[in-house]
Amino acid sequence: MSEVGRRRRIVVVGGVAGGMSCAARARRLDEEAEIVVLERGEHVSFANCGLPYHVGGEIPDESQLLVQTPASLRAALALDVRPGHEVTGIDVASRSVTVASADGVEQLTYDALVLSPGARAVRPDTAGIDSPRVRTLRTVADAVALKERVDRGAGRAVVLGAGFIGLEAAEALAHRGLQVSVVELADHVLPPLESELAHLVERELVDLGVELRTGVAAAAIEPGADHDVVVLADGSRIEAELIVLSVGVRPDTQAFEAAGIACERGAIVVDDHGRTSADGVWAVGDATARTDPTTGLRRPVPLAGPANRAGRLVADDICRPGSARPIPQPLGTAIVRVGELTAAMTGTNAATLRAAGIPFVTLHLHPNQHAGYFPGATQVHLVVHISEGDGLLLGAQAVGLDGVDKRIDVLSTAIRSGMAVGDLIDLDLAYAPPYGQAKDAVNLAGMVGSNVLDGTLRLWYADQLDDVASSSLVLDARSEAEYATGHVPGSLNIPHTELRGRLDEVRAAADGRPVRVLCASGVRSAIAHRVLTQAGFDSASLSGGMLTLRGLLGRRVDGVLARPVPVA
Repeated sequence: MSEVGRRRRIVVVGGVAGGMSCAARARRLDEEAEIVVLERGEHVSFANCGLPYHVGGEIPDESQLLVQTPASLRAALALDVRPGHEVTGIDVASRSVTVASADGVEQLTYDALVLSPGARAVRPDTAGIDSPRVRTLRTVADAVALKERVDRGAGRAVVLGAGFIGLEAAEALAHRGLQVSVVELADHVLPPLESELAHLVERELVDLGVELRTGVAAAAIEPGADHDVVVLADGSRIEAELIVLSVGVRPDTQAFEAAGIACERGAIVVDDHGRTSADGVWAVGDATARTDPTTGLRRPVPLAGPANRAGRLVADDICRPGSARPIPQPLGTAIVRVGELTAAMTGTNAATLRAAGIPFVTLHLHPNQHAGYFPGATQVHLVVHISEGDGLLLGAQAVGLDGVDKRIDVLSTAIRSGMAVGDLIDLDLAYAPPYGQAKDAVNLAGMVGSNVLDGTLRLWYADQLDDVASSSLVLDARSEAEYATGHVPGSLNIPHTELRGRLDEVRAAADGRPVRVLCASGVRSAIAHRVLTQAGFDSASLSGGMLTLRGLLGRRVDGVLARPVPVA
């Protein structure tokens, strides 16, 4: 009871992941509290991550997207859920919110207020952006409208933005048989993904029939009778019968910032328990600024998992103050399916580490997801970033046909636990030929990282190719047949199995220069590196080998690598 004879009132602004998890947990902890959920939209609890799959037909019935309804929440948890109610203002002094609905405007007091407004889709100031053919993909209504247009026979679509939602939308529309173009301002799709992995995703999109336009923005949208035309900044034009706008989101916090609640770049600043700068007010979800565990910078993390878990912990802090666990700093673990491929990431990527001035080492591996002798073995393309000094795990990314989720989940857990790369060697992971290898990809990352840190292995990187080619002897340790498929111009080809007997040939070709070794994936070149180092050479092995080099070069690969000239 907040006062004698009056129940404590907890008001939650916004449902879905953060708000509804908070409301549900609060009820389980306090049967007596009055809990009111104010939701601006039509649906208070829906599977927003499932929206693209409704458009693509994999989730055929829109009702499957509705996790709970106001009626079911009232019956199960005695929650007062009010859809169609928008909070337009807060008076933190009187502890009240202004609520607008179809019935008018009212004031509602609170003892505890939880803000979970989420984020709005960014709508750039582009001519024609208000065309009725332009649609975001944030709500059930968005997904239903897009699906209806496809069902009515739309044949051409443009997706503006190649982030997670953009790629899921592109995949869904391609699955339905549409001609799809994806436009992305960054130089590759999935901008948070390392470029050497993003090329694999781009290749899969092309195989799905998707046209990619990267490194360019949409300059205008020209509405027409039968279709619109998306005009790009380079002057090219793409016809479209539907346009999916997915260029990012921003926290939906204007009313709260106007009430004096502290925000940074629009995101609500919260402490480790979700408390805002206003007494009695908490915030969770996409609209909050959380501290990055690696860089220490605050940023929004618009993901359902962290929002859901934070909502539960905020309820703990409201109902059990002093004993609630702090909300953990988010790692940003995310995953997406693109065609047959899966791409996933956790922790911090290379660009963010460089911007923060954090010294790091990157490991590239391409192991199989299960035993190579068991049918169906495919590679997991894995990138791991570790601290240069102590080997602390900082981030990881992976792309592959199978087993990607398992490795990223393990690495996310390892990062959360504060493990160093060497600790990965000792992880006791499940093994049987259909599921993994005796040395799992995660264990191998630990072995490679430990070798780098103790000096057993020295790496060079694909983005150093120009400097390496001009100052060193590039030694290709692959077979002659592999070498013929494409090699670094001017490189010397000596298979690693022949190297010990041909060191004089290497010495003569190097002529005092360093030797930089490569192979297909980095395994054979690491062996060659040990031979060369112990023979007195200045040696290093290409991280990830030719697979990583080709991924980094992307569509430029044929202009960089050479092939033997056929004999006439």
